[in-house]
Amino acid sequence: MQIVEYAHEFHVRINYDRFRVKNQNSIKLIPGARFDWPRKVFIVGTGYKEQLLELKNKETSWNPVEWIYIGEEKPQEIGNIDPMPDLNIKIDLAFGEMRPYQAQGVARGMQLKRYINGDEQGLGKTLQTIATLFAADQQGEDVFPALVICPSSTKINWKREWKQWVNKDAMILEDKVKTNWHQFSKLGMNDVFICNYESLKKYFVLKYPEKGKMRNSNDIIMDERFKLFKSIIIDESHRCKDPGTQQAKIILRICSTPEHKKEWVILLSGTPVVNKPIDLYPQLAIMNRLSHFGNKKLFLARYCEGGKGASNLKELNYLMNQNLFFRREKKDVAKDLPEKQRQTILCDITTRVQYNKAKNDFVKFLEDSGWTDAEIAKKLRGEIMVKMGELKRISALGKLNEVKEFIQEVMDSGKKLIVFCSLHSIVDAIREMFPKSVTVTGRDSMDQKQANIDKFQNDASCQLIVCNIKAAGVGITLTASSRVAFVEYPWTYADCVQCEDRAHRIGQTNNVMCTYFLGDNTIDEDLYKMIQDKRHTANSITGATDMMEMSYVDNMINLITK
Repeated sequence: MQIVEYAHEFHVRINYDRFRVKNQNSIKLIPGARFDWPRKVFIVGTGYKEQLLELKNKETSWNPVEWIYIGEEKPQEIGNIDPMPDLNIKIDLAFGEMRPYQAQGVARGMQLKRYINGDEQGLGKTLQTIATLFAADQQGEDVFPALVICPSSTKINWKREWKQWVNKDAMILEDKVKTNWHQFSKLGMNDVFICNYESLKKYFVLKYPEKGKMRNSNDIIMDERFKLFKSIIIDESHRCKDPGTQQAKIILRICSTPEHKKEWVILLSGTPVVNKPIDLYPQLAIMNRLSHFGNKKLFLARYCEGGKGASNLKELNYLMNQNLFFRREKKDVAKDLPEKQRQTILCDITTRVQYNKAKNDFVKFLEDSGWTDAEIAKKLRGEIMVKMGELKRISALGKLNEVKEFIQEVMDSGKKLIVFCSLHSIVDAIREMFPKSVTVTGRDSMDQKQANIDKFQNDASCQLIVCNIKAAGVGITLTASSRVAFVEYPWTYADCVQCEDRAHRIGQTNNVMCTYFLGDNTIDEDLYKMIQDKRHTANSITGATDMMEMSYVDNMINLITK
């Protein structure tokens, strides 16, 4: 339970654990307590502080009560965001020229040094980052060797980009250089090293604390070679949004520990806020930028309503832009880039009997656990996630007939198509229908992924690429197609945009149409509604807007949560 004390009222949040009903009933006994659905908190008047203190005094180690005092809130600090600076030095790139807004991104990056480049997907964050460090090096800054931390699917792309733009040979860390990669730096053979998130422990940690033994990231015993790096680039930095993950802790240790803080830390993410402002906290810590907001406690209280909400977002946006963040959107800086459209296709699934049985079992599980119907779409934890995933799987299988017809129709028109899925079974089913298609999935090697991407981009006879959302949702370019289809969807709006923008990038000359297949009267409809709702909080913080037209095919989506 969490109690947030304001000057005029209390906000009480109940955790969804085995004490939920007990704690909820205790709050309901307080006169005048009411539940605020938009914020998912109980509102309690200031006159009932004694009753809340009694609950606090009854807390146990397994049913803790967190009390956060905020008091009288000061007005939001909001001002005009300064325009992006112009680049006043010449950068001799080995290939091509930067666009004006990209040059401004380089100029701003050189000013900030530790920052988030939040440009919308497809605007060239990779190029801007490479050019920023290259320019800083030309100006005498100590930025090399540099470490790039990125998703596994983008390692080859990062290596290519370093070579293409500034003629630097980047090394991808792999087993054969595990013990001697640092020698390549000392001999001047490589200035840039690339490592995927999952391999950080292998290359930079000597000993990781046993489960339950870690107090903070300083308990991780690091390989001293991480100190060689003068700058760190973290691609898709929203992957660090959970500070409790092993990867986030290792990255924090690499970038910002008391005895060794990096001067250059560049985070890249078109969606740094996936769900709520709390997503920003670990990214700010990694950059050693929390001081702009006081400290962790003040940040959580001021902008996260104690950690689980969202407040004072305009001020957060202003302070971020003033001190550590910038973002441009395609509609503002790439006037020649066509807009996106989204459409939905409702499918009468062929697996209805199986789906209804799974749904009934799921509803019974929720009822037995004491949850109301209105809460169904919000319980995305543990067993709930597993059961919801099963509903998604059955729905996806039931949509395949209509998906097949759609794919065939697009291909018959002579166009290329990108299809996104989550499950290997769905990928395999589509591959069986269209054996000439290529894939980008977690089962493909790095070299095979790149070969398949290149074939889709350059071979006119290759019309279909079937992609796994996690393996292909970031860092790759698929502008040979202006059609994107989703048989299954991720859990967040941010991941949807990441996938869509594989086609909606610089180099695209056609309007991009994104098609979402929804199983009629299934979890798909509620999930799609949830995905769209989540975009508003993220956009309030980053200053993004979403003006894309939503068109509906066959029927309007039923957005009523059952």
